[in-house]
Amino acid sequence: MSINPFVSLFGRSPIGPMQQHIAKAHECASNLVPFFQAVIAEDWSRVELVQQEMSRLEKEADKLKRNVRIHLPKSLFLPVPRSDLLELLSVQDKVANRAKDIAGLMLGRQMTIPQPMQPMILAFVQRVVDASEQALTAMNELDEILETGFGNREVNRVTAMIEVLEDIEHDTDRMQIEVRRTLFKLEKDLPPVDVMFLYTIIEWIGDVADRAERIGNRLEQLLAR
Repeated sequence: MSINPFVSLFGRSPIGPMQQHIAKAHECASNLVPFFQAVIAEDWSRVELVQQEMSRLEKEADKLKRNVRIHLPKSLFLPVPRSDLLELLSVQDKVANRAKDIAGLMLGRQMTIPQPMQPMILAFVQRVVDASEQALTAMNELDEILETGFGNREVNRVTAMIEVLEDIEHDTDRMQIEVRRTLFKLEKDLPPVDVMFLYTIIEWIGDVADRAERIGNRLEQLLAR
């Protein structure tokens, strides 16, 4: 396997820290699964513990983000434009931010999920986390792509991963519609304020998958340059 001489000379310092960042962002998002399990069980002490863990992970992701921004080389020898890497970093960060928002709002209001919605909410959340995990998987290939000078085999492999990510995000769109439809049928039996916040949470859960897909979109733009 041929190695890009620029990577050999200047190292892959921008990529490793960015991969660490998305790993931390995904770790935060993946806690949505145990978080919602605890919410459904109405185990508020467990809900609070998971929310605190998610807040800790989001803060660690913020530290990694700042570290990348401070130390990202300004050299002309970066294998991809510095501005593209910074935009990708910003999109990655939004995954953790939205996951933290969901946990904070639900804990703060001690929100409950109506029983008819519970199985589909859990499935929806799991599929959203799948999207975040697939974005992580694709990002973990970026260093090898740079090392091989954007070799066709490596680029094709990541392109296929991005297509899988898009399929997962489409699944979450479909599931989100079903969850909203179920909530609509239950509206008349629920307090209006609770309904309003449930719609917000449903939208925010979908946002996590949307933001994961945007990571794939940014990667695709890098590959096209």
